[in-house]
Amino acid sequence: MVTPIIHHVSAINRDAEKTYDFYHDVLGLNLHLKTVNQDDTAMYHLFFSDTEGRPGTEFTLFEMKSGVDRKFGTNAIDCTAFAVPTTKSLVFWEERLNERGYFNCEIENYNDSHILHFEDPDGVQLALVPVETTEQTYGQPTQAIPLEHAIVGLRSVHLRVRYAKATEAVLTELFNLEVTNRFENRTVLSRPNALFNQEIHLIEDKNAPLEVMGSGGTHHVALSVKDEAELKVIDEKVRERNFLNSGIKDREFFKSTYFREANGILIEVATEEGQLSKRNQAENFADQPLYLPSFLEPRRESIESNLKHN
Repeated sequence: MVTPIIHHVSAINRDAEKTYDFYHDVLGLNLHLKTVNQDDTAMYHLFFSDTEGRPGTEFTLFEMKSGVDRKFGTNAIDCTAFAVPTTKSLVFWEERLNERGYFNCEIENYNDSHILHFEDPDGVQLALVPVETTEQTYGQPTQAIPLEHAIVGLRSVHLRVRYAKATEAVLTELFNLEVTNRFENRTVLSRPNALFNQEIHLIEDKNAPLEVMGSGGTHHVALSVKDEAELKVIDEKVRERNFLNSGIKDREFFKSTYFREANGILIEVATEEGQLSKRNQAENFADQPLYLPSFLEPRRESIESNLKHN
């Protein structure tokens, strides 16, 4: 059975409407959910995904209007790579990004495949990687983006760390990942039957200073478990290792726990089971309905007022 390794990835941008313009209009991603950060309801939280809203396709962004910009460093999530159908898709995307003036590094050879690195308007580091698959995919075509080149989900997450062996141990022992390749200062981990052949790449970097998190940074990566029973097993293993952790939280969309692994990267573990179902969408950001989980619904009026005046 094909299952995701990566449930979702969450990054930080300055302005929710500009974020929508880039990820929806330029990259063609489906805005699955417009909601708020449950720990800071004055902050928008946008969920982009395939048209089915499946775990393994979700890239989410927090709006952080004030505060510092991210400063490059180690012990950080370095890059998130999206999956596209073919190598020809990379050519399409390179041309599309160039036409619109978005920075990219041109198509490169990488890990026995190809990759196109680029960044969003706030500096979040992204990439596109082709994945040949016979799985059913649910990319969102637009007038400008044909289905044959549409982004279909998450392909890999690249972690820059000082001590790669320490993070490797966490990923192999807690999540049953396997090392599939080592080259230069990089270690690649995956497992059989992973959705889109998902991978986690470790980049060992002992020379760079520690990253300063801020706008343009990637806040956390969420790894996937099937249900609450599997989540409880991981939560117990995290506690046994004395990692700083949140305990299990009910986000309504799914249940999850957060912990900081050996190099300090924030990892969420989220269930595939949840209530992130398909929702009606509008044509622009302002008209998109604001979804609130049931425990925040009684506060809707004050939450919407705070969002409006921030």
